[in-house]
Amino acid sequence: MNDENRHPVELSNEVIDSGRVDGQPVNRFNQQLTEIDDGIAVVESFSHCWIQKTEEGLVCVDASGPQAGTAVVESIRKWSADPLHTLIYTHGHIDHVGGSGAFLSDSKERKHNSPNVVAHEGVLPRFDRYRKTDGWNSIINRRQFGGIRPIANFGLGKALPKFLPDEVVEPNQTYRDELAMTVGGWDFELRHARGETDDHTWIWDSKNKAVFAGDFVTWVFPNAGNPQKVQRYPIEWAAAMRDMLDAGAEKIYPAHGLPIVGRSRVEQVLGDIAEALEHLADATLELMNEGATLDQIIHEVDLPEHLKEKPWLAPQYDEPEFVVRNVYRQFGGWWDGNAANLKPAPQAQVSQEIVQIAGSVEVLIDRAQEVAESGDIRLACHLIEIAVAAEPFHEGAHRARAEIYWHRRAAERSLMSKGIFASAARESEVVFGDETDQKSMRSRSEK
Repeated sequence: MNDENRHPVELSNEVIDSGRVDGQPVNRFNQQLTEIDDGIAVVESFSHCWIQKTEEGLVCVDASGPQAGTAVVESIRKWSADPLHTLIYTHGHIDHVGGSGAFLSDSKERKHNSPNVVAHEGVLPRFDRYRKTDGWNSIINRRQFGGIRPIANFGLGKALPKFLPDEVVEPNQTYRDELAMTVGGWDFELRHARGETDDHTWIWDSKNKAVFAGDFVTWVFPNAGNPQKVQRYPIEWAAAMRDMLDAGAEKIYPAHGLPIVGRSRVEQVLGDIAEALEHLADATLELMNEGATLDQIIHEVDLPEHLKEKPWLAPQYDEPEFVVRNVYRQFGGWWDGNAANLKPAPQAQVSQEIVQIAGSVEVLIDRAQEVAESGDIRLACHLIEIAVAAEPFHEGAHRARAEIYWHRRAAERSLMSKGIFASAARESEVVFGDETDQKSMRSRSEK
């Protein structure tokens, strides 16, 4: 059987017990519903929807994203015609709430009562923030996946779709710390903890000894760094892992990735996540307490070797270096410790001065390419950025910049890094606009 169609628990057990992925997909978006246990099912979508049958109707955890909501509801309806009684948001990210309009439409079409929509009280101010920063969020979301941000000087369009779709259903019931709910004879305990967001909920089902974990467990390295987003909370994320274990969890139902079934497997995965975040936070704070700068810290702190190859900690979305930065930001503010960066000169002015010292922008371009060919791609990026900042419309600088960033993208593992580096390459391609050369660069850099 194709791994995309195998039972998720079977796949999960195999990966955890072996400690290897072996090419098996641990994050699947097949829109298929699978019954995991008696009366509980999951639709594996861009963000999963978990469904619990009760005597009063279905309790659903998360609605997936705007493009997935209809398909999720259709999959649910092949399994059950019961009313959608309750929809719980684990947090307010669009891939968890964006499909909620389809849930509301289904209830109206079937002449059922609208579902009770429940979330932490922080979800509503999150929605307000999304509306206030609509353009910004659309830009960074596009760049995160390798798209080009609008740049007026380069003639790129500014029209972007709304980041928070109008169809998203706002919660009608909120809570602050904990909320006990009973639906159709089934008890759910909603518990707040900060981690990826400040409005996150994890749900404890004591009857089934199961945790609906939302994005606390995602089968990739925790999204606790994210360079373009608001503050994340790695220390509290680790504490939430410990709280789930202390509650006696024997099953973890995540919003991304495979379910984790069996106490020993739960202890393994949650323990590793907690240890990884605790280690990064402790090491960062230790260096901060010694007076280290951010530059020193991000180049010294790393994961312990025994955690680096764990399938559930793969740096495919976020990565440890970004978590270190977020710990520093949480406790140390925005200044990086370099006195010149407290009130800096414009980047263009500094770059022009360096070009004058070097003799010409071509000298910097050549050196950036030499450094890249030697393998020091980080340094090459600094040099080529100076060249472009000094002469923003220099075709040779942009050609070199695109090539360097395509090489850098190919060398990275996390989607965050790949997306930003690809976006930088495409921005420079816009300047010289030769599609043949662009395809050639990508082909060479991806080999």
